[in-house]
Amino acid sequence: MQAQVEAFFHEASNTISYLVWDPQSAQAAVIDSALDFDANSGRTSTTSAEVIAKRLKDLKLSCQWILETHVHADHISAAPYLKDQLGGITAVGDHTPEIQRTFKAIYNAEPSFKADGRQFDRLFSDEEEFLLGNITCRVTHTPGHTPACVTYLIGDIAFVGDTLFMPDFGTARADFPGGDAGQLYDSIQKILKLPDDTRLFTCHDYAPNGRKIAWETTVKEQRQKNLHANDGISREEFIKMRTERDKQLDMPALLIPSIQVNMRAGAFPPAEDDGERYLKIPIDKL
Repeated sequence: MQAQVEAFFHEASNTISYLVWDPQSAQAAVIDSALDFDANSGRTSTTSAEVIAKRLKDLKLSCQWILETHVHADHISAAPYLKDQLGGITAVGDHTPEIQRTFKAIYNAEPSFKADGRQFDRLFSDEEEFLLGNITCRVTHTPGHTPACVTYLIGDIAFVGDTLFMPDFGTARADFPGGDAGQLYDSIQKILKLPDDTRLFTCHDYAPNGRKIAWETTVKEQRQKNLHANDGISREEFIKMRTERDKQLDMPALLIPSIQVNMRAGAFPPAEDDGERYLKIPIDKL
């Protein structure tokens, strides 16, 4: 039995979140959810996450997992809201504490913040298997964009996070703290060793040249057509291209709020002595 997939496009951050389920058991996972956040006002909303929660309920599914492919730097996770509404186990790759240690220092996080991944219910190791209902899933560590990125292979479909984009947009940047273009190339090769007809689902799309938003491709299509990482591009060529390109990119608009929340599994920092929560802006650190 193959997993069923529905995609939800979060226009404000160009994020694609997924509802994935085993039709036999009606067990479901939500992958890379997004909280609505207005950086100008600091206001949050769960409108987009509510759409996913409603769809899950309409389909009479049970939420088994709330999965993150990595600690995102371009949107805030809605995992706490979804867990409160639907239940489910929050999970991420087991290299996430590396991200937490780096950014705990950058943000001078409160002493009570523990950089050991305990904010998530489950930390997956490389090549670890788990079940979504009756469907066997496998987690592959695919670092490069960040040290902690993972790809989820659910049955015969893969959710690649920010490692690969649609073929006409290429690949993720590798210049965040701990990122590495060589590791990114190696991770892409892991994904591209899957069978040619493996369906790949990306976490973002930016619709180059005015085409419609898209999020599904295949291993074969990526190997033939990916702008940055097709079969004709060597590791050395990729590293040179990625390094030069990354120097020209602006930081994501929501990087500063996103990471300090997402490293806490989507929870905002604890309230201060006035009872209010605040986000920090580190000066000259990023």
